[in-house]
Amino acid sequence: MNRLLGSAITFAAVMWATTASALTLIETSTLDRTHNVSTLPPVAERVPGEPLIVDMNAKGRTPGVHGGDLNTLVGRAKDSRLINVWGYARLVGFDENFELQPDILKDVDVEDGRIFTFHLREGHKWSDGAPFTAEDFRYYFEDIILNEDLTPSGMPGYLKVGDAEPTFEVIDETTVRFSWSVPNPSFLTELAKARPPFIYRPAHYLKQFHAKYGDEAEIAKLVEENKARSWASLHNKRDDMYNGRNLELPTLQPWAIVDEGANQRFQMTRNPFFHRVDGEGRQLPYIDRIIMSVTDGRLVAAKTRAGESDLQARNLAFSDITVLKQGEIEHGYKTALWPIAKASHITLYPNLNVTDPVWRELIQDARFRKALSHSIDRKMINNALYFRLGVPSNNTVLETSPLFDPMYRDMHTAFDVGAANAILDQLGLTERRSDGVRLLPDGRPLEIIVETFGESAEHIDVLELIKETWAEAGVALFPKPSQRDNVRRRAYSGELLMSIFEGFNNGVPTPVMSPAHLAPTNHVDLSWAAWGDHYESSGKDGIAPDMDVAAQLLDLYSKWQVSSDNGERERIWKEMLEIHASEMLTIGIVSKLRQPVAISPKLRNVPLEGIYGWDPGAQFGIHRMDEFWIDPSVQ
Repeated sequence: MNRLLGSAITFAAVMWATTASALTLIETSTLDRTHNVSTLPPVAERVPGEPLIVDMNAKGRTPGVHGGDLNTLVGRAKDSRLINVWGYARLVGFDENFELQPDILKDVDVEDGRIFTFHLREGHKWSDGAPFTAEDFRYYFEDIILNEDLTPSGMPGYLKVGDAEPTFEVIDETTVRFSWSVPNPSFLTELAKARPPFIYRPAHYLKQFHAKYGDEAEIAKLVEENKARSWASLHNKRDDMYNGRNLELPTLQPWAIVDEGANQRFQMTRNPFFHRVDGEGRQLPYIDRIIMSVTDGRLVAAKTRAGESDLQARNLAFSDITVLKQGEIEHGYKTALWPIAKASHITLYPNLNVTDPVWRELIQDARFRKALSHSIDRKMINNALYFRLGVPSNNTVLETSPLFDPMYRDMHTAFDVGAANAILDQLGLTERRSDGVRLLPDGRPLEIIVETFGESAEHIDVLELIKETWAEAGVALFPKPSQRDNVRRRAYSGELLMSIFEGFNNGVPTPVMSPAHLAPTNHVDLSWAAWGDHYESSGKDGIAPDMDVAAQLLDLYSKWQVSSDNGERERIWKEMLEIHASEMLTIGIVSKLRQPVAISPKLRNVPLEGIYGWDPGAQFGIHRMDEFWIDPSVQ
């Protein structure tokens, strides 16, 4: 057993083993459905010498059989990249207890929380059969990150601890080492994310597009054919580990996209070189193909009810439960209700970076944000939309997190329009129009446009209920559906005033998980995108924070990054959570709701009681979709 970061994280191989002794491998009987078997070696040569062996019985699951297609529905073509989320093959990954386990890696040694030695599996191969070795890590670090043409911004933030950058070493063909001068407590948890930093690349494939290795004339030809600006632009386009739009790019995931289907139907087929096997010797995944069909997100519930999906959570909302339950008898599926791991089911995000000077001064004033919060009747919203099954709450950690404190959940959430009106009067917003709407200092009406991603009718329903009670405080609200990318662009440019979206992805953190989302560290954060970009670019882009609380959160996060003491990390987490609650930096509405998950009667090993989250969790990822299987006896 390896102890990581002091005693903060442990690798516990209770359900997973890495030895193949006395295990007889069973050839995949349905491999010819997806591949020309004459071109592939036998299974004993396809899996690593020490594959990751999954003990199904220890996990309370049944060993499966190979075969079948799993159909699911997605709301947009971009969602095809979810195959790299749900497949959840990571160097290290979380199990269902949120403990880190070696996965792609055979083992990890950690010294002083700052020296990480990765041990690869001998004989591990990419999906095209090429060896996966230390060279793939070296290529990424030396030929991509350190190449100014490919990475002009320099060392990415996830490899930096403050100003400290790592030293990279190749020890041998299956061993690499990353070392920092200070502890890096978030390194391994970063690698376990739904969208991880892929710190390795298929060097054998990408070198043909790299000026250092490829044929100059051939690269020039490809640059012209692809209308790329340069060899670097071409390389970056082909280097697409997460989105999966380059169908030629080898993968280590259980399935690879092989057919884009004109952006309407995506076919993913098994990776014949995948590194996991079950305890009976069957190579995973069990399922041959995943089929993602693109449909209007508003129709997903109806199509699921009609039996058009074998496994569905995407684009299903709490409000769809009644519809789904009505279809269970006719089509035989079950609607499981998984706890959602998000901090708050729905949250308002005031844009602290709005460029309008009058609005900026107001929104950056914590008193104004508290007044808006006190003007929301969370109990009424919970009763009207969620059948009283949720909990009125700030955007904070859930009770299942060891960091939970009811103070974080409840502070400034009481519905009190009288208090809200008093606060707004104290702010000098005493003038009103004839309809009762308050006026800003420059005479404009206090009208807040709240932009949505246009993907959820539920968000509009919530805003309509908030609109009623905000009006009692003299605040007008106007919902505005838009496109996700457009909302994020407007947040960064400062045009956005406020938006509505899900709460923080991780509502169940432990002290060893990064609190980066509690500070302005990300350029896509709806609250402070420009500040986040300033942090990510080391001051080259974006805007420096002009709020003391933002600087305080960044300072706390910096201290967490270099801490090697679990107690200190917990203290920092709690201080950051208290700041968020007391300052009402985001305005949570309700938490502890359930995610409907429709499960076909022919699908096995899908838990009826799971947890649904992005980070940590990767939606279906921590439940290991490669272990799901289709029962051929069920039609």
